[in-house]
Amino acid sequence: MNLDIITMGPLLVEIMRKELNQEFHEAGVFEGPYASGDTPIFIHAAALLGAKAGMIGSVGDDGFGKCVVDKLVKSGVDLTCVQTKKGMYTASTFVGYYNDGSRKFLYHLDGSGSAAFNPEGFSAEYFKGCKWVHYTGFSMEASESYRQAAYRSLKMLDKDTKVSFDPNIRPEIFTPEEIRRMCEPILKRADLILPSGEEAMLFTGASTEEEGCRLLTEGGKMVVLKRGINGSRFFLENETIDVPAFESEEVDPTGAGDTFAAALLTALIEGKSIYDAGIFANGAGAFAVTKKGPMEGAPKREILDAFLASGKKVLDITEW
Repeated sequence: MNLDIITMGPLLVEIMRKELNQEFHEAGVFEGPYASGDTPIFIHAAALLGAKAGMIGSVGDDGFGKCVVDKLVKSGVDLTCVQTKKGMYTASTFVGYYNDGSRKFLYHLDGSGSAAFNPEGFSAEYFKGCKWVHYTGFSMEASESYRQAAYRSLKMLDKDTKVSFDPNIRPEIFTPEEIRRMCEPILKRADLILPSGEEAMLFTGASTEEEGCRLLTEGGKMVVLKRGINGSRFFLENETIDVPAFESEEVDPTGAGDTFAAALLTALIEGKSIYDAGIFANGAGAFAVTKKGPMEGAPKREILDAFLASGKKVLDITEW
């Protein structure tokens, strides 16, 4: 099939509080559903930006499942390896937002069709000619079947296929030692790692995020630290490259990091320099936060190209 980018993970929906500072135990208004899941967000953004993109995962055969599948079909993602689990519900996450910018998540994943993935449901043929395969820690935490699927797929990759890994860990689910053990095979094979500062320290035992990121570059890996309004920092074995951010009005930050990662891989596939790839990814991330819903702000390619060509440092979404 010769896809550019493949990822795997559960397909789910997000339902969010309409007002700030409402706890989940309080009566109030929610809105949604919005198509979600960290890897579905990622692959949706990659397809919008022009990459030939494929998704491996599972979903229930209900209205929420149709919400996610329809979204990915519309963006052009190949769903050959997405399994629909008959008689099962699609996973959901409820999100609450607060004045200080924090969020709370309430997941309904265990026992869902989104988690009940058959790890034997794809073959090596699907990965032939693929340029990048993207894994996340959240998908590996989702269920034992996704962990086995990740390890199984690693053995199927061509030597020229590159691997990216966004830990996106929920530390309340596993202990630090369990997280390190679970992620070790992916980290070892990864060419690109996109950790938070805390994750860089967790994986390496470093006392600072900078030290952790530098340690993760051993063996020639690229490590990218997403720093929000401060842009992104690229760590190579012998070099550090800072790429400035674009300003935009934040409506919903969910999915911005996944959109950033998708844009980064798309740019690297196209042969952009690391700095230019970072600019491309930062621009995509700036768009991602401007609309409610984790996939809604991801830009189409022509819009992102036009914005970057304008030379503007501040994104006014009403212009695009």
